Amino acid sequence: MPRWTAVTRFLGLQRSMVGLLGMVVLVGMGEHMAEQFLPLYLLSLGGGFISVGFLNGMDNLLGALYAFPGGYLSDRLGTKRALLVFNLVSMAGFLVVIVVPSWPAVLAAAALFLSWTAISLPATMGLVARVLPKNKRTMGVSVHSLVRRIPMALGPVVGGAFIGAWGVERGVRLAFVAALALAVVAAILQQILIEPDPPRDPAAAAPERNPLRLWKDMNGDLRRLLISDILVRFCEQIPYAFVVIWAVGTQDAPGPVSAMQFGMLRTIEMATAVLIYVPVAWLADRGRKKPFVVATFLFFTLFPLVLLVSRSFWALAAAFVLRGLKEFGEPTRKALIMDLAPENRKAGMFGLYYLIRDVVVSVAAFAGAWLWTLSPTVNLVAAAVFGAIGTLYFMGWGRDLPASPSQT
Repeated sequence: MPRWTAVTRFLGLQRSMVGLLGMVVLVGMGEHMAEQFLPLYLLSLGGGFISVGFLNGMDNLLGALYAFPGGYLSDRLGTKRALLVFNLVSMAGFLVVIVVPSWPAVLAAAALFLSWTAISLPATMGLVARVLPKNKRTMGVSVHSLVRRIPMALGPVVGGAFIGAWGVERGVRLAFVAALALAVVAAILQQILIEPDPPRDPAAAAPERNPLRLWKDMNGDLRRLLISDILVRFCEQIPYAFVVIWAVGTQDAPGPVSAMQFGMLRTIEMATAVLIYVPVAWLADRGRKKPFVVATFLFFTLFPLVLLVSRSFWALAAAFVLRGLKEFGEPTRKALIMDLAPENRKAGMFGLYYLIRDVVVSVAAFAGAWLWTLSPTVNLVAAAVFGAIGTLYFMGWGRDLPASPSQT
């Protein structure tokens, strides 16, 4: 028992964190067994490549637009009630995809279910900041990121199996049925385990609903991190929606792997990320932070170049190992945002950061479709160029924070 207590204390596992992690597994499992194959589903419904690019661009744009309201609602309603509202919105989107097999309806529904990750992230990070001490936040973010990758690894395999058994159209719709059921269970679980928010201090500043005013509270170090992050996310999002098409291909031009094998590639990616989270968090808490973020940005930059020369399952497997390594310093980056944000407005500042970042990055996602129509090579090389610029900028001007006080 003492040993187990030491482990849970080391990992920052409190009751609310357990409830949060259970919700992440259930909602994430449904999300990734269905959403990962939406580009193939849109093509099967006659949407074409432009609809795929529109979906990816909309994902980034809505993620940006929802992030700040998500942070404001979390500060206003409290984490527990806000997460319930966000889950209900996603369930409505799942239901539309299930009952209306039309690509315009899928894009409309995506405005609801694509919102969950973006709108809930500020609340999630706010919960971590509320229930864990400052010297446990990097570990808390890392454990959240680790657990979040479990459904990201397993979901595509199950979704690929659905497609293998029932075809793209019926398989994806059945995956959304499963996603809806898992979201219902997650909503019940989070209400049972997550503790209510404490009463608001009357002397504390009210949640800020004006992003322009909140922008004034964002310090220069956080703004420089934001600039480099934007450039690196250009690298990620330009080819993001087309990775599955590069690997699986289309009905007229099959790729080097099947849908099931693509699910296995995603599992390889997520397994790589899962294996590095805790040891990297332990090292980051005891040394300088900047090298871990630089390494992350470098892995982002290399992935499209390696993908470009990968034309077999095993070559793609190596590329997806590299893609998994891009999570190397992500928990450190998120913990850094929390540390630099005002204590009473962390969720709101988190939302503002993602609002600015993803509004700008959505341009790259929309442009990715146009670049792909020119040539997959143009798309992937352009992505790598943006990644290199962002990495070099952070190496030169990014802040290197010292370690937090020692963890137990």
